[in-house]
Amino acid sequence: MFEPLRAAAPARGADWPAPGELQRALDARVPPVRNARGMPLRLVLPGARRGGIEGNYEARVFLEGALQVRPGDWHDYFNVLAWLAFPRAKAALNARHHAELERQRAAGEPNRGPTQDALTLFDEGGAIVAASDDGLLALLREWRWKELFWERRAELAARMRFFVFGHALYEKARRPFLGITGRGILLEVEPGLMTAPLAEQVAEVDARAAAWISDPGRLKGTRELAVVPVLGVPGWHPDNDRESFYDNADYFRPARQRTS
Repeated sequence: MFEPLRAAAPARGADWPAPGELQRALDARVPPVRNARGMPLRLVLPGARRGGIEGNYEARVFLEGALQVRPGDWHDYFNVLAWLAFPRAKAALNARHHAELERQRAAGEPNRGPTQDALTLFDEGGAIVAASDDGLLALLREWRWKELFWERRAELAARMRFFVFGHALYEKARRPFLGITGRGILLEVEPGLMTAPLAEQVAEVDARAAAWISDPGRLKGTRELAVVPVLGVPGWHPDNDRESFYDNADYFRPARQRTS
């Protein structure tokens, strides 16, 4: 589950990376990590909240390139690593967040709307699923979990890849529990990507996810994000090499029945 982050993560050892180490990792990345306005991302400590949307967390990232990080905090640590692994998609999410803040201010709306909820859900708990077989993606869309993860396991291994994106999902994965679920975007890709080195796979899905997120017609609500019971992915739980693992209906829930 942590593979997309491994190449980007500074060695933590017994101590947390100092903020300067994380900043150097951001600066050393090729290409360097930038927000949607082309500004280099810089890590800052949380400070007193400023008034107006300009003081909003997402607005500061967009307007100043300032990403607030609490030292020694797993949630924020994984967020920095997600920026390192998926810089385009993270920048696209941040730009959409800022656009929604501006729209909300112009409309005089006092509360966040469904688009902001969807953006936050993907940012925190997102997964990216890439497949060269739309039939496998259809099984996921239709909640046909056992058929996807068990009965067509060999096809999944050859034609489908799962990437954890959300930093809160990475935090939960430190101590995974049955019930941990991602909310994903589904991408149909060329077969050649399945055999490419991991770094190329991550870069490609990052670019495609960024384009998907940037479409203002998408992410109008949380239901656009597919349910992904991530512990069903082969190798992501020690017990999922047994067929009976997928009979747990509390985790692998059946599809909702439509009413006429």
